[in-house]
Formats: sequence, C-alpha cells, structure tokens
Amino acid sequence: MKVEDKKTLLALARDSIYTYFQGKKPELSSVKRFSEKQGVFVTLHDKHGRLRGCIGFPIASHPLYVGVVEAARSAAFHDPRFPPLREDEFGETVIEISVLTIPKLIEISHYSDYLKKIIIGVDGLILEGPFGSGLLLPQVATENDFNIQRFLNCLSQKAGLGFNAWKDKENRIYSFQADVFSEKEE
Repeated sequence: MKVEDKKTLLALARDSIYTYFQGKKPELSSVKRFSEKQGVFVTLHDKHGRLRGCIGFPIASHPLYVGVVEAARSAAFHDPRFPPLREDEFGETVIEISVLTIPKLIEISHYSDYLKKIIIGVDGLILEGPFGSGLLLPQVATENDFNIQRFLNCLSQKAGLGFNAWKDKENRIYSFQADVFSEKEE
C-alpha cells in the first residue's frame, strides 16, 4: 500500500474517533476509493505504548474504509477489555492499522507440523473450534518475543481454551499476513 494511502486511512481512523466524541459521522467522500472488501484491525496504544484497544474484522466483509471506521470506533469505545476512551486521552493515543490478507487453513497431519509452517513476525493466526475462537495479529508475536509454540499457546488462550488447544485436531488454525502501519511511523 502506498504511503499516502496509509496516511489517509490513519487520518480516517482518527477522524472516526474524534467525530464519535461529537456525536457526528466522519467525512467519507475522500475515502470511498478504498471500497475493496478487506479484513482490517485498528489497534490503539496509550502514550506509554500500552495497548488501549484493538478490534477488527478478520474476514473481508466490509469495504476497507467502512471497516476502518467501525474498527476504530469499536477499539476506542467498545473493546470489553478496556473502559471507553476518554476525550482527554485521545490526543496522546497512537493509532495502528493492520490490513489483512484472506486467512488460509494451515493443512497438517500432526500438530507438530504447525511448528514448521508458521513464520513469526509474518503470520497472524486464527484458531476456530467447536468451543471457541481467537485471533492474534502477526505483530503480537514479535512485540512479545514469542516463539511459535508460545504464539500458539497464547492463541489458544485468546480463544478461551486451554494452552494446548492448538494440538487438538478439532480446532482449525488459519494463517494470514498483514500490512501494518502506525501514526508512530509518520
């Protein structure tokens, strides 16, 4: 994605949160060119770099510009792990966007195959099973210095399952990649 497009999407995410405080809708006329359906996550960090919210859409169900608006507002105000973002925090909040590729099932014959097929820092993961599901973006592994097994354990935990749920063949794991960009880089 071009640098200018990244800046435009980051500005859209920021405007989406700003206009929410005012009870208004963001201006969308300049971003409708981002109409291709893509999975997207918006992550918010506080002034100290700590996670402040992260919500998104792993499946390409919305035009990208709609996904950015909805994910930004949800990350700011509806992430159940955090209280809603306050207006006095907003100016120091750093926005990061992850535009996702289409998730692909990782085919295995034995759970140990995952250890050979996942690339830390490149692959994000989705675990889907009969008793839960979870997603971790690719940058989670590198930011936390995870090896593949720890990444899979945390994915299982995020799905609300035991650490070894990734070893259960009833659970399916998908990989995806992401174009990740942040206001911090600008």
